[in-house]
Amino acid sequence: MPRRILFTPGPLSTSPTVKSAMQEDLGSRDRSFLEIVAQIRRVLLEVAHLDPERYCAIPMQGSGTFSVEAVLSSVVPRNGRVLVLVNGAYGRRMANICQRLSLPHHVLECSERSPHDPAMVEATLDAAPDTSHVAVVHCETSTGLLNPVRDIGAVVARAGRSYLVDAMSSFGGMDLRPERWNVDYLVSSANKCLEGVPGFAFVLARKAALRESEGHARSLSLDLLEQWKGLERNGQFRFTPPTHCLLAFRQALVELEQEGGVKARAARYRANHVLLLRGMRQLGFRRYLPPENQSHVITSFLYPAHPRWSFQRFYDELNSRGMVIYPGKVSDADCFRIGTIGRMDQQDVRALLRAVGETMTAMGMDSPAQGRQHSWAGEGNTGGPGPA
Repeated sequence: MPRRILFTPGPLSTSPTVKSAMQEDLGSRDRSFLEIVAQIRRVLLEVAHLDPERYCAIPMQGSGTFSVEAVLSSVVPRNGRVLVLVNGAYGRRMANICQRLSLPHHVLECSERSPHDPAMVEATLDAAPDTSHVAVVHCETSTGLLNPVRDIGAVVARAGRSYLVDAMSSFGGMDLRPERWNVDYLVSSANKCLEGVPGFAFVLARKAALRESEGHARSLSLDLLEQWKGLERNGQFRFTPPTHCLLAFRQALVELEQEGGVKARAARYRANHVLLLRGMRQLGFRRYLPPENQSHVITSFLYPAHPRWSFQRFYDELNSRGMVIYPGKVSDADCFRIGTIGRMDQQDVRALLRAVGETMTAMGMDSPAQGRQHSWAGEGNTGGPGPA
């Protein structure tokens, strides 16, 4: 089959060797498979610069949302309350999880264009002494916006609360320091910046906080503490593990090391992002976020104000050329999203930009597309903020 490039936030393009690693069949209790699981757990802690005496890595079946729900449903006591920080679709999803679980919670929401203000978090915690946990998305996949998880973590630690960070779209593509940032639970997924395939996610948990969650779980299959206990006892998942996905992930971790680790991977992603912004701007497109809030993971672009514009036509034309993008997920503007992570490089980004130009011609949009203008529409800064 011809190669398709996924310019998405996950699932994303993977290397041939990661895909080929899934060709082996292993039993879930084979010694060799259990050794692979143990190795994966060790390497995940190394990637996050975590002390294995204080933190543990817990793989969980399912998508990243499954593991976010596993944390929320497992660690909050019956008399606890979660403060959910929302400035995009995935923060709202955490609030929705709390609602479905009948988990006491309150929401601090700000604009989808703006990161959360740690001072507002502090004031909210001061006014709500029954809050036990704070949950935030590091990189909001709906826009690519980065929240200041380090500074928020300092506020949460001073207030004596527990801290959950959804690092789904940033872990492996940015240098994260969860222990320094007072993170108790960090959640990410195999099929994001670590360039594995979908099938499981993982939680990096502070052991002391996890032990304190005994008896809090509201689910059998998503019981985070019991999953950890089982892995520590005999190295096994409690229920059928995604064996082939784990084999692919082991290879993906090898390739992360061969590339030069997170620092080198982040540099490749950043170069992809800078090239994409430059090319899309030359084609007349404008991004949704101001540059100081934009990560190098995924970018939301505003629909052009052109009478011949149709996102469905745009999507289909790109798809026919082997380029897959994402629809938008912003509540206050019409956008589409382009990711710059996964097994791709600047050559692939150039191919996408050529395909975008060809698509505009096919749609009768030969003149530059004019996006809705903002004060930053002619920004010279093509980079983004720091990792936190």
